[in-house]
Amino acid sequence: MKRRVSQFLILALVSWVFVSCGPKAAQTGQDDADVREFLTHYFSTWSAKDMDGYGACFHEQSRITFVHQGVPQSQGLTDFLHGQKLSHATASVPMTEVPTDMKILRDDRTAQASVRWKLTKGTDITTGTDCFTLVKTSTGWKIVSLVFYND
Repeated sequence: MKRRVSQFLILALVSWVFVSCGPKAAQTGQDDADVREFLTHYFSTWSAKDMDGYGACFHEQSRITFVHQGVPQSQGLTDFLHGQKLSHATASVPMTEVPTDMKILRDDRTAQASVRWKLTKGTDITTGTDCFTLVKTSTGWKIVSLVFYND
């Protein structure tokens, strides 16, 4: 019996050491507040047709990739933002996109986020996922990579 208790205590101690000494990349909860705030801002600027604010969410070197039926289609920032402006300008009804779930993995300098979203365009609803890689700059979080797809 003493041996089992000792083994359990050793296992518990070793587990505690691994968890407490692990990388900061596993931060969750309130540590994610700044990333969640940034991502919420990203979606709200797009929905408000604030293309300057939306564009400011991206790092100047970002790449954006849309995955359609397993085939990636990649663009630079200028072309992507132009397409987003045209989408709003030519839409017959207002479009809004809201995050419905966020999963965030981050450390002090970078973050990765998988964000489920819902796009409403009149009575049409589309859902999908945005996969972000963010970098923390002197002015805050910026998107360096966005890979997204529709369901």
